[in-house]
Amino acid sequence: MAPEAYDTIYSIATGMGRAAVAIVRVSGPSCQTILKKICPTVFFLDRRATFARIGELSGELIDLGIVIFFYGPRSFTGEDVIEFHVTGSRAVLTALLKTLSLFPATRPADAGEFARRSFANGKRDLAEIEGLASVVEADTIVQLRHAQRSASGELSRECEGIREKLVGCMALLESLLDFSDIEDPEARSVIDVMTAISEMRERIRALLLGSSHSERLRDGLVIVIAGPPNAGKSSLINYLTKREVSIVSSNPGTTRDLIEVLVDIAGFPIVLVDTAGIRESSDPVEAEGIVRARKRSDSADLTLWLTSCMDVDSVDQTQKCTVLKIKTKCDLAPDVHFSDEYIKVSTITGVGISTLVERIAGIAHSRLGGAANSLITTQRQRAAILEANDALARFMGDPAAPIEVMAEELRFAARCMSRVVGRIDVEEVLTGVFSRLCVGK
Repeated sequence: MAPEAYDTIYSIATGMGRAAVAIVRVSGPSCQTILKKICPTVFFLDRRATFARIGELSGELIDLGIVIFFYGPRSFTGEDVIEFHVTGSRAVLTALLKTLSLFPATRPADAGEFARRSFANGKRDLAEIEGLASVVEADTIVQLRHAQRSASGELSRECEGIREKLVGCMALLESLLDFSDIEDPEARSVIDVMTAISEMRERIRALLLGSSHSERLRDGLVIVIAGPPNAGKSSLINYLTKREVSIVSSNPGTTRDLIEVLVDIAGFPIVLVDTAGIRESSDPVEAEGIVRARKRSDSADLTLWLTSCMDVDSVDQTQKCTVLKIKTKCDLAPDVHFSDEYIKVSTITGVGISTLVERIAGIAHSRLGGAANSLITTQRQRAAILEANDALARFMGDPAAPIEVMAEELRFAARCMSRVVGRIDVEEVLTGVFSRLCVGK
């Protein structure tokens, strides 16, 4: 282990800027020394919140706050850990961090370093850390619930259970090699192993169900708002986001570039994209905006095609994704009737907006609902489990193969399941995983 791994590290664990309370987290071998120096009059019990005077090394007061000491290994990192809950002012935080920096072998933490020490000390496995990173990044409740299942160890327990079964089957097959002189020793054993592997494949299939959309759940369902100029695209995105995202003007061609914003609809992350009005234009800037609008729509999950209730429909026939037809400004033409293929809305009165949101929520659920129920949160996890599944498919596909070959397929599948939780072959992915976490994690 590198020498800096034995340093005591510290960081602000809450957001920057003024606040009622801020938390500074410290982890490492110098924690008890730090407390004796800056809180000399207080005795700290394990995992007990204690009101304390926090001072500089000179004795000058920094703040009066709550201090919690976690004796290792019963802490997040597995080391001694201090949490200072202090007033969230820049002056207090600056003074406290400066004081901590004066202790030998004590330094600011790198991004995700607390979590990395938790992994190194066996407090969390890699799948749990990746789940924790996804919790930190979650913007909606569906994303949060999905991430929490992995962060809580549910995926790790299932992968470990499958791995143990595979190891047991592998051991049984290999034991047959030691008793090859016994008449027909393997018939019953091989049948039992085949039955067990069939069960493991079902468990793996359940893990993979919906996992292909996990990345989409993290990034959000992309919905492009398109249509001719002055169809009400900017008004609609402003209404749905409840803020002035786009400029609304009666002059055509106001929106030139793509404007993207993330919103929460029924707990699902939705990326709304406002685009330039689709029309023929001699203005090179507007024409480029129209080209970008069409390209973005081609790669989107859904296009909302808007036309005014007072205009003739002109759906862009080049659309390559699912299209919902929207008639806007229905407050200006309340008596005009359209077929059921249209959703009539008004951003002035709010009419039809709830219907539109329900349709979007239904599409989001159909596209991302399976991912929300999946335990897999990253492409790395999915790739390892797919490799295990392929190895078991080869195993089941050739029941007449030599026992040595069959055992090797099981060994490979078990190694793949081990990679999910970070037991083996993980060094190359550690930096990327931990860097997703903020400094105080």
